[in-house]
Amino acid sequence: MEHFQISLGVITLLVITALAFDFMNGFHDAANSIATIVSTRVLKPHQAVLWASAFNFVAYFVFPLTVATTIGKGTINPAIVDHYIIFGALVGAIVWNIITWYYGIPSSSSHALIGGLVGAAIAKVGPGGLIWAGVWKIVAFIFVAPLLGFAIGGLLMVAVSWLCRNTAPRRVDKTFRRFQLISAAAYSLGHGGNDAQKTVGIIWMLLIAAGMTKAGETVPTWVVFACYSAMGLGTLFGGWRIVKTMGNRITKLNQARGFCANSGGAVTLFLATWLGIPVSTTHTITGAIAGVGSTRGTRRVRWGVAGGIVWAWLLTIPCSAAIAAVSWYLGRFFL
Repeated sequence: MEHFQISLGVITLLVITALAFDFMNGFHDAANSIATIVSTRVLKPHQAVLWASAFNFVAYFVFPLTVATTIGKGTINPAIVDHYIIFGALVGAIVWNIITWYYGIPSSSSHALIGGLVGAAIAKVGPGGLIWAGVWKIVAFIFVAPLLGFAIGGLLMVAVSWLCRNTAPRRVDKTFRRFQLISAAAYSLGHGGNDAQKTVGIIWMLLIAAGMTKAGETVPTWVVFACYSAMGLGTLFGGWRIVKTMGNRITKLNQARGFCANSGGAVTLFLATWLGIPVSTTHTITGAIAGVGSTRGTRRVRWGVAGGIVWAWLLTIPCSAAIAAVSWYLGRFFL
């Protein structure tokens, strides 16, 4: 692999930018982890973000770096990666995240980053710079992840309803208030394990391109630690504009339904991370919430709200790719 001449100052700037994206990812996606426990009043908002951010960081000790490997080596040809591509990818993802956060749209930070990489790579060398097998796998999971979350969340809700059919509603709520803490912790663990690794992969790409590490070596520990820390801190500050959309606009949640939604999302994230597939935590929890709501009848789900979210999903990769392509071009003059 060719090593590009990149100054230490530029490397430092890009690492800081990557960590800023990671912080924003945690900030933007905080709603995914806490919406159910806040909307069902299991925890107050400040307690919920502390809970979620702690388990975002604990994921550092739980999951292998399978997703980071997919980002670092399986999305675009590592031989074309230079500081301009990294810059374009990060700016494309960050700008799209800011736009969607401002309008309260629960889009995917993960796919914004993938779109950024794709757009910058195409701007540099054309479609031949992409590893299509990896790109199509990620695109496929735009649909697979929410459908899997939908199915698991719905099945869990059916099982819980059957098991608790003869139990007083007050007792069910009291029991599942405690269970929701566990399911929210599991979801936050899955979020940290899948999402923080994407930024690990980006910084890894940069260090390999600069000749500061080799493709066959393990990721430096400081990179992994820094990314998980940034993700946890971002979650701690929380993206409040999106909590309302995720918590109750898709369907009305109570303690049991919140538990099933988070659990369905967590199982999906664990599976995707084990397979090394970067998925959207936003897509996953949205599918799980809709699946839980649909067990009460299709009219219990506000499909119009869900449909608006789906449009944001479909637009994320092309929009962030377009922004990244422009940013790649501009970066050649300013870096």
